[in-house]
Amino acid sequence: MADPSTYRPAPGAIPTSPGVYKFRDAHGRVIYVGKAKSLRPRLSSYFQDLAGLHPRTATMVTTAASVEWTVVATEVEALQLEYSWIKEFDPRFNVKYRDDKSYPELAVTLNEEFPRVQVMRGAHRKGVRYFGPYGHAWAIRETVDLLLRVFPVRTCSNGVFKRATQVGRPCLLGYIGKCAAPCVGRITPEDHRALAEDFCDFMAGRTGNYLRRLEAEMQEAAADLEYEKAARLRDDIGALKRAMEKNAIVLADATDADLLAVAEDELEAAVQIFHVRGGRVRGQRGWVTDKVEDVDTAGLVEHALQQLYGGVGGAAEDRGEAVPREVLVPALPDPVEPVREWLGGLRGAQVDLRIPQRGDKKDLMATVQRNAQQALALHKTKRASDLTTRSRALQEITDALELDSVPLRIECFDISHLQGEDVVASMVVFEDGLARKSEYRRFEIKGFEGQDDVRSMHEVISRRFRRYLQERERTGEWAVPEEGPEDAADAAVDGAATAADADGTRAEDGRPRRFAYPPQLLVVDGGQPQVAAAQRALDELGIDDIALCGLAKRLEEVWLPGEDDPVVLPRSSEGLYLLQRVRDEAHRFAIGYQRGKRSKRLTAGELDSVPGLGETRRQALLKHFGSLKKLRAATVDELCAVPGIGRRTAETVAAALSSRTPAAPAVNTATGEIIEDGADEPAPAAPETAPIQETP
Repeated sequence: MADPSTYRPAPGAIPTSPGVYKFRDAHGRVIYVGKAKSLRPRLSSYFQDLAGLHPRTATMVTTAASVEWTVVATEVEALQLEYSWIKEFDPRFNVKYRDDKSYPELAVTLNEEFPRVQVMRGAHRKGVRYFGPYGHAWAIRETVDLLLRVFPVRTCSNGVFKRATQVGRPCLLGYIGKCAAPCVGRITPEDHRALAEDFCDFMAGRTGNYLRRLEAEMQEAAADLEYEKAARLRDDIGALKRAMEKNAIVLADATDADLLAVAEDELEAAVQIFHVRGGRVRGQRGWVTDKVEDVDTAGLVEHALQQLYGGVGGAAEDRGEAVPREVLVPALPDPVEPVREWLGGLRGAQVDLRIPQRGDKKDLMATVQRNAQQALALHKTKRASDLTTRSRALQEITDALELDSVPLRIECFDISHLQGEDVVASMVVFEDGLARKSEYRRFEIKGFEGQDDVRSMHEVISRRFRRYLQERERTGEWAVPEEGPEDAADAAVDGAATAADADGTRAEDGRPRRFAYPPQLLVVDGGQPQVAAAQRALDELGIDDIALCGLAKRLEEVWLPGEDDPVVLPRSSEGLYLLQRVRDEAHRFAIGYQRGKRSKRLTAGELDSVPGLGETRRQALLKHFGSLKKLRAATVDELCAVPGIGRRTAETVAAALSSRTPAAPAVNTATGEIIEDGADEPAPAAPETAPIQETP
């Protein structure tokens, strides 16, 4: 725990301009990001007597070891920079809403030649129109199924569309009238795009004119005695009205607004948002978060607005769809003008940010508020039960293993291979009894070849905790033992690792380091041999403050270092259930990585091992020449004709292919026919064999 006076800036050193500030801990990690209209009074307020600070604020300033700031020109820039830094550094003392990208939306891909209607999740893409979000994907599909009768827009995947184009026959939806079948030329690209735009207009709430037009056409067809056409239009109108009835009318027609409500207590807050478009509730979403910083309702509203609209980007029309004309909130941020200006900049037009005072909008806000209160109550009910179970499990593990403290952070390691090939290891992390997937790590065994689980476990434990000691060495807390030949060359094979960050650390910029935190309990998948190997690795590194155990699969026995007899937990023990979940998760993660490596090795083509040739240029070469056979016969000049291939690369490719023996022709095992173009394939299919037991 640090004394805030040790890093307090000198008097007069803090500017009075608008800006954003960061608090860092002793390891350089950013733990809090804030903004201020004037930096000097805001930062000075953190260095008063600790007794006068909110308990959470006092915890933050005593955890921090330094503070820094960045001056900006306006409060709007400060708002934008604060959001960017919160996303980038993930500070532990800032309010964060975790699930804003999990809601399904109805998307129309107007950026394609033949726009497609589909369900999408995640960040918005440029050139795609979005409607929603919806609570469930099935709600989107029900709406689309009704509208396809009137707007038969393509809904198939690119693969299905390409296949139908090749065979000249549409899919089932084309036959039953729920797709205009652009794949076989039944409709021109221009007419299909117009159909997709009509679909978007209807979904955006512009329904009255379209329905009146259909009714006029129906009356005209009936007057001309075209009864079949009139009946079809009558059914279309009925389908559109049923789709509209799924969203109740709550506000006056053409009203576009987002209503945001907050329910909170001392520890947590729930946010509910209703998206109203064309006077109808088009979508709903909700968040629950821990109040890890001292923040009032206005502050929670500001954080929610940042989270809701901060990721909006792309074309102007996409931004306009995301930010409505009105945003109704229970409390206005302080100050409110920078937030209004920021929202207006995202929309490209003025945004009315206010508290509803009367009428239908106030009544609807009360409904949103009730939803927020119910969400918070439901969350607390679930969490109380879950928290009780997890606390009991951790306490049972503490008592059974005779630990000094409750293991709030548990790491588990598992080894996986296939008959001694593609040997890999996994590390999974559980904090407070819950999986923390951002901390998962994968390792490729590089110190030796072959099957040796014990030696593999020793290598992985050594590599993981050597990195931990390197982190402590940077802060002067520990001296790292000299590296051995295996440790000098090893590198964690992490999905997010790069060559510039191969050791998994970023000490300078404050981002969370990958191996910075030690566990209170280290679990290995296995019995006495694996536990002994892990203990030997810890001893060699001089680490004696981390508890260690192993969980054997045969009888679910818990093995401790140096003990001849295992610890047997009751089958109904919550502690045993937790250890099993940790072990099974490590096994799943390791198996997934091992299968991925094996699949990549089996499907690797001849071009994969050419140095300096990446995936994009490999695909360009194969697309240009059509097959490996023709690629082998190509001259250097012909290779240079491929876009992106220079002479040096062309010479490397030609030399690599000429030095290899062409693959044998493929044989059709069903007919015995020799497939002449078998060698043309980038990678022959793996032969079918009996299943092989994978060794975890």
